Amino acid sequence: MTNTDAFDAPLTLDPDAVLILVDVQKGFEDHAFWGPRDNPDAERNILALAEAWQATGRPLVTVQHGSARGPLEPGTPGYDLKPGVAELVPDLHVTKTVNSAFYGTPDLHAWLRERNARQVVIAGIMTNVCNETTARMAGNLGYDAVFPIDAMHTFDMAGPDGVVIPAAELSRATAAVLHTMRFAKVVTTEAVVAAAK
Repeated sequence: MTNTDAFDAPLTLDPDAVLILVDVQKGFEDHAFWGPRDNPDAERNILALAEAWQATGRPLVTVQHGSARGPLEPGTPGYDLKPGVAELVPDLHVTKTVNSAFYGTPDLHAWLRERNARQVVIAGIMTNVCNETTARMAGNLGYDAVFPIDAMHTFDMAGPDGVVIPAAELSRATAAVLHTMRFAKVVTTEAVVAAAK
């Protein structure tokens, strides 16, 4: 993990900071399956990050999740990346079947080490599932993880007691945990784009 001084410092981006776009897939548009979501600006902010990376020549990784069944099953339309992200030409494309982008093919951690990359910016879907899991692992593996909380979204979820927790509350909880426990710098898209220039 980063040290406290570096963690609390204003956001700066390495020239080779890697943008990781996690699971920006059409299957997440199936609201009959997933339920209500938060942050309607997520996709716009994801594309703003991608544009900033393309403009500055920084490396880009896309990640695609394949479920055994459901809206993200390979071979179904929901498995496909959403427009805008689908047209990107990433430096690496990772496919996975679990929550963390670090447990996919090809090996993201090995690829980052080969590049001597130390900073990763994580955006995509879902805030408190694959994005949070990837950020926690990035922090544990020693990367400087940046988490633009408005370039992602999640869905309402029911707890074990049956009480439904709104998506926005889940996103706030993720931001609090990642920030307080120093897994990642929780920031805005605007701050990341400004730092990328």
